[in-house]
Amino acid sequence: MNSLQIGNVTLENNLILAPMAGVTDLPFRILCKEQGAGLICMEMVSAKGIFYNNKNTEELLRIDEAEHPVSLQLFGSDPGIVSEMAKRIEDRPFAVLDLNMGCPAPKIVNNGDGCALMKKPVLAGEIIEKTVRAIQKPVTVKIRSGFDEAHKNAVELARVAQESGAAAVIVHGRTREQFYSGKADWDMIRQVKEAVSVPVIGNGDLRSGKDIEEMHRLTGCDGFMVGRGAQGNPWIFREMLHYLNFHEELPAPSAQEIAAMIKRHAKLLIELKGEYTGVREMRKHAAWYTSGCRNSAKLRVRINQVEKIEDLLALFEELPSYTGGEDK
Repeated sequence: MNSLQIGNVTLENNLILAPMAGVTDLPFRILCKEQGAGLICMEMVSAKGIFYNNKNTEELLRIDEAEHPVSLQLFGSDPGIVSEMAKRIEDRPFAVLDLNMGCPAPKIVNNGDGCALMKKPVLAGEIIEKTVRAIQKPVTVKIRSGFDEAHKNAVELARVAQESGAAAVIVHGRTREQFYSGKADWDMIRQVKEAVSVPVIGNGDLRSGKDIEEMHRLTGCDGFMVGRGAQGNPWIFREMLHYLNFHEELPAPSAQEIAAMIKRHAKLLIELKGEYTGVREMRKHAAWYTSGCRNSAKLRVRINQVEKIEDLLALFEELPSYTGGEDK
């Protein structure tokens, strides 16, 4: 498995957990790191949220030594604020700063942030250049293939990013218009790889070691970012690494392994966020963990009724028998 150099940061391997709002919080990141991810990306953080000392933003900035190396992702469209906030938080223990220019969420795009910046390459370049000058840590940029099918300008944005000092470019092979539907355009990732000399990290439709191998064959990209394939499946990094190293697939985690991981995840969440919030946030994770198990629809109904940690843990003590002992 190849290592990856991003600026002055050397990753042990080139498999990267994607930043996902509401998913890649601290407990989940720790679990993915334990399973072998080479770089862990945090949930995106608002530069303005840091500027105004927002309480929720401070929670998003928490980093644990167990997850290093970490990429912290900022979003914003004001070059001065983004660069100044990057400087303000530079002493925090993250290794890489990523600038989000790919988020498709309406509330982000309508504010001129995220993927909206793909329509303004000059502004995007100014944000990148000012941020690179403001901090010593390497800066990466996450983009999409374009805003819509008629404006697929990832190659242009990647060149702007490189010229502005970015240490790497991450390309999600879907347009903003697609959100997360349809098939990712890996050929656009190839075009970006051929257009720039900085490392290019491919993102989109990576769910197995075979997918990694195929993306590399078709695009030549340097790193691989795993997003939704990791939801409820932190083992995906262990499985991918094993396949790439030994060309054999590991068996899927057993019901007992799934139950143990859910209980560990729940305990970490509750330690961080308290029982009320932790249990409720764990519901979606538990549904992802058990997707594909026998009786999973019935199980989700029970999950969504749980309000206490004891009841949640008890429910997953039952998981192997509830699912008929079948593997995921």
